[in-house]
Amino acid sequence: MKLHHLLLAVLITAVWGINFSVIKLGLHSVDAFILAGIRFTLCALPAIFFIKKPDVPWRYIIGYGLIFGIGLWGLVNLGINAGLSAGIASLVLQFSAFFTLLIGSWVFSERCSRYQIAGFIISGAGLLSIFFITDGSVTLSGILLVLAGALAWSIANIINKKAGTRQVFAFLVWSSVFSPIPLFLLAWLVNGTAGYSVLISHIDARAILSILFQVYPNTLFGYWIWNLLLKKYPVSTVAPLSLLVPVFGILGSVAIFGENVSFEKIMALLLIITGLVTGVYGQRIKQFVGQRTG
Repeated sequence: MKLHHLLLAVLITAVWGINFSVIKLGLHSVDAFILAGIRFTLCALPAIFFIKKPDVPWRYIIGYGLIFGIGLWGLVNLGINAGLSAGIASLVLQFSAFFTLLIGSWVFSERCSRYQIAGFIISGAGLLSIFFITDGSVTLSGILLVLAGALAWSIANIINKKAGTRQVFAFLVWSSVFSPIPLFLLAWLVNGTAGYSVLISHIDARAILSILFQVYPNTLFGYWIWNLLLKKYPVSTVAPLSLLVPVFGILGSVAIFGENVSFEKIMALLLIITGLVTGVYGQRIKQFVGQRTG
C-alpha cells in the first residue's frame, strides 16, 4: 500500500475510533435506532438530489444500505446503549476484520499469507482478552450486539467489493436512502412513540454535534475513502488496518468519559497492534532484516 494511502487509512481509523464516544454522547438523549436513522437521513439528503445514481444493480445499493445502516450501526448503537463502553465497543467491532478475511477468501479466492494468518491470531488473542475485563465496561448483551454488527460490516464490505463501482461516493449516498425508514420503524416497534417523544423534548447541542460528526467526517468522508481503498487493494490488505480503530476508540473514551485503562485493556491493545504490524508488514520486515544482515 502506498504511503499516502496508508496515512489516509490511519486518519479514517482515528475518526472511526473517536466516533464510538461521539455515539455515546448522542445516546444520552436520542434512541439508538433513531440516532442511526437521523444519521443516514442526513447522509442521503440533500446529496442524493445532486449526485447521479451509481451504475450498479439496485440489489447492491439496497443490500449495502440495509446491512450497513441497520446491521452495523443500528446494532452497534444498541450495544453501546446496553452498557458496553465506547472503548470496548471499538475493540469488539474489530472482529469484522476476521469475518471479512474469511468471507473475502471464499468469495474472491484471495489467499492469506502466513504473516496475515499469524497477525490475525495475535490480534485475536487481544480481542478475546476483553472477556477478562471486570471493571464494568463490558456487558454480555453489548458484546453480542456489537459482534453481530461486526459480521454485518464484513458482509457490507463484500457487497461493496462485488458491486465494483468506481462511483464510491454516489454508492454511499444512494445506499443511505434505504437505511432510515427501517431504522425508524424498528425504533417504533421496540419502544413505541417513547423514543420520538424523548427526541423532541430532550435533544440538545451534544446530540446535534454527535449526529453531525457521524454524518460528515465519519460516514461520508470516512467510508468514501475506505471504500476507495477497498477498490484499489485486496480485502485482506485493507481490512487489517481497521484494527487501529480500538486504539483511537479507547483513547477517545479516556479523553471524553474518563474510561479506566486497566492492565487487561493495555494488553489487548498491545496484542492488536503487534498483530497488525505482523499481518501488514511482516513480509517487508523480514526482507529488510534479511538485506541488513545479508
